[in-house]
Amino acid sequence: MVARIAAELGPWAWWVLGIVLLILEVLMPGVFLVWIGIAAIVTGALSLLLWESAWWAWQLQWLVFAALSIVAVLLGRRLVAKNAQKTDEPFLNLRGQSLIGRTATLQEPITEGRGRIRLDDTFWTVQGPDLPVGTRVRVVSSTGRDLLVEQV
Repeated sequence: MVARIAAELGPWAWWVLGIVLLILEVLMPGVFLVWIGIAAIVTGALSLLLWESAWWAWQLQWLVFAALSIVAVLLGRRLVAKNAQKTDEPFLNLRGQSLIGRTATLQEPITEGRGRIRLDDTFWTVQGPDLPVGTRVRVVSSTGRDLLVEQV
């Protein structure tokens, strides 16, 4: 069925494939299918120009499409990496990392290596040497869920 549709569409089959890939990119964003869709559209443009040529067989079309896809993906990755913007909030989704260097007072003692502090409006589980309640500590690293602290 697909082969019949592709045969009836002729060189426009590549355009249809390219547009379908671009639509899929919109539905499942990941900035990957857009490059393959562009390669399909370029292959379609070449097919419109070369359709009547005897040497422009479907095998060569697929090889051109594969080569253009690889080139487009590599150029696209380079383009996206070059245009990556620096953010003024590098720790936006790394809240524990943003707390490194801050000081706080222990709300619960550190016993057997674990205790709790309060930073801003959140209580954090901390790891460190055994210390009594009220001790000032500095956050030195984050494990994601827990903070590693040392006495100030």
